[in-house]
Amino acid sequence: MLNELESLSQNIGRLIAINERQQQARHALEEQLAQLRQENEAAHAELALLREERNGLQAERDALVAKIDDAQVRLNAILEKLPRAKGPYDSDSQLDLLASQQEGRATDSAAAQHGEDA
Repeated sequence: MLNELESLSQNIGRLIAINERQQQARHALEEQLAQLRQENEAAHAELALLREERNGLQAERDALVAKIDDAQVRLNAILEKLPRAKGPYDSDSQLDLLASQQEGRATDSAAAQHGEDA
C-alpha cells in the first residue's frame, strides 16, 4: 500500500508539473496573442491613414486633370482664333525670308555700284 501511495504521489507530482508547463505555455501564447492584436490594430490604423492619403491624392490628381483639360480647351480656342501661319518647313520660312532679304540687299548694292560706275 505504501508503494501505491508513493506511486500515486509521483504521478500527482508529474501531473502538477505538466499542468504548470501547460499554464506557462498558455500564458505565453496569450501574451503573444495580445501583442499580435495590438500590431493588428496598429496596422489597421496605418492602413486607414494610407487610404485617406490615397483618396486625397486621387482627388488632387482628378482636380489637376480637370485643370489640364480646361487649359487645353482654352488653348485650342486661342489657337483657333489665331491666323493660320505657314509651318517652318514651308517655302516662306523665316530662314528663307532672311536669305532672300540678304540677296535683295546684295542686288541693290550691286545696282547702286553699277550706277556709280556709269
